[in-house]
Formats: sequence, C-alpha cells, structure tokens
Amino acid sequence: MGTENSFLVLFLAPIKEYLEDDEVSEILINGPGKVYIEKHGKLQKTAAQFTSEPALRAAASNIAKSVGRLLDDANPRLDARLPDGSRVHAVIPPLTNCGTVIAIRKFKKDTLSIEKMRQYGSISDDAIMLIKALVALHKNVIVSGATSSGKTSVLNALSRFINNDERVLVIEDASELQLQQEHVVCFETRKPDKNGKGEVTIRDLIISSLRLRPDRLVIGEIRGGEALDLLQALNTGHAGSMSTIHANTPLDCLFRLETCALLSGIEIPLTALRSQVASAIDAVVHTARLSDGSRKVIAISEVLPLKNGEYQTSDLLVWKTDRIAPDGKVEGRFVLKNKPSFIEQAAIAQLQLPNYQ
Repeated sequence: MGTENSFLVLFLAPIKEYLEDDEVSEILINGPGKVYIEKHGKLQKTAAQFTSEPALRAAASNIAKSVGRLLDDANPRLDARLPDGSRVHAVIPPLTNCGTVIAIRKFKKDTLSIEKMRQYGSISDDAIMLIKALVALHKNVIVSGATSSGKTSVLNALSRFINNDERVLVIEDASELQLQQEHVVCFETRKPDKNGKGEVTIRDLIISSLRLRPDRLVIGEIRGGEALDLLQALNTGHAGSMSTIHANTPLDCLFRLETCALLSGIEIPLTALRSQVASAIDAVVHTARLSDGSRKVIAISEVLPLKNGEYQTSDLLVWKTDRIAPDGKVEGRFVLKNKPSFIEQAAIAQLQLPNYQ
C-alpha cells in the first residue's frame, strides 16, 4: 500500500503482510483471534492474530479518527474510504459477539478492463459486442450479482464504452469507480455528524444530479429508496444510465429494484411501480463468483414489457458450466440464446452484434 496509507499498516501491524500483498483482495477480521483473507477469489484462514480485543478495538478507532469518523458506543458501525481508495467497514460489540469485526476491501491499483476480463475468461467476445451495443445505444443497464461477484469491476469496464464527449455524473457511497472519460463529475454521500445532522444520501444526490444536466447517471449501488428516484429519472429522459444491485438472477434484479423502491416511503400502486421498473431498465448484466473463485459475466438479459403484470426477461447470452475438473476448475462456455430486440437499432448505428443463428 502507498505511503499515504502507512497509518493503516501502523494500526493493523498483525496483518501488514496482507495489506501489502497485491494478490490479496479482502481482509476479514472476526475478532482478535480470527483473520481471513481472499486471494485469487478464494477465502483462506491465516495465522495472524491481534494481541487482544482492546488492541483490535483501538486499531479500528484510530482508523475511524484518521478519516474524520467516530467508532464508539454511540456510533458502533464504521463505513469509510481510505486515502488509497480501500473500503473499511467495522462493527464493534455489543453488536457482535466475537469482538470487533473489520472488513477491508483493498483498492486495486490496476483497473479491470474489458480486455483483461477477456484474458481471464470472465467474458466472451459475443458478450463484449452486446455490452458495447447496449452502452452505445444508451440503454439503461443494471449490473447484478451476489456480494463480491465483481459488480463494481464490471460496471467500471462497461463505462469504458461511454463516449468521451458525454457529461457523466457518478454517485456513490464511497468512491470506487474510475471512469476515464474527460467530462466526469463525481459525488459521494456524507454520514451525519455526531449530532445526527448534515447527512447527504444517495437520494439527495440523485435529485441534485438531475438539475446538473447529465447525459448519463452512474450510481455505484442501489440499496434502498433511491431506487424510486432513479426509476423516475430513467423514465424521464436520462437514458444510458448504469448502476449495480445485489441479486441472484437477472429476473430477481427487477424484484430487488421493486423492493428497494418500496422503501422510499412513497405510496405507489404495485402495478404502476412494476410498469416503471420494466420501462426504465433495458438490460441486466449478471455476474457471479464460481466455485473455483473465478468471476464471470454469466448472463446478459434484456428486460421485456410486463406480461399479465409480471416481469419478463430474455437471455441474450448465458454461461453454461460443463463440468468441474479434478483440480476444482470450473469448465464451460458462453452460449448465445435469444436475439436482442435492438438488432435494427444496432444496424442503423453500425454496431456489430453477435451472429445469432
């Protein structure tokens, strides 16, 4: 880690080697005696230990202070971004019964590109063509998947296809996205102060962003009532926007959006809400971490109009697992499924699509 983050190494000396190991993506501390790391997509327990719970608690408190936050009995949860971009989340007793719990998601120095994803076997040429067309045609895309399935990395890679002359507004809880376009404006939420004042939420920032002439909105992650504000924005002319959400399948993604929108506190009939979801979202790019630790784009699905009030999706491309090799490696292939509805639009824009039979 860089010198600007030396304080983190100082406070967390027992895990210094993992903080400095670029192959370690996450460090999970479950109390003073249990430390796990994720390396090459696989979790493994380490021999690292903190001397005591007070020592671990002091380390967490010092990290909080270093970024202007509080971690104490009145504020038992910490969500922070470190100077190098790494994310830290900590929870202290009595909310946990094993001692202070800390998760550090390390910032990757090398941004994952579409080309690297192809090299790793995380995506196919056909999938790249589909994604490039979706972005170029200003389709609204949600990247869905489970925790640590690579959603943010995929969203980063998708954003590479945005034209450099577009004004892109990025809204995140903690800045992780690294868009390379020239005209990018980044916003970050703010936690309330010790008096419970001054909080700025994703919902607040979405409302502000709509008055700042965006060509595209990129929301780091949808978690709650901001989903309704985003849906309304997408249904009023802000095409080509992107976000991520936790979901198990492309279809489940739409139900998750619906549930999050209901958390807004605004009364809206379910049929009207579903109509908004189906009309606002054009496609879902679904990611997964497979049993061998590899991460892949396992589905690209188009969102169809409601049918009898129910969501409908059409898989354009899916990953098919053929077998698990003796060494545990997952072997399979990307398979083209249904033709996209935007074939004619792509032809007019002179965009190449996969060769559907």
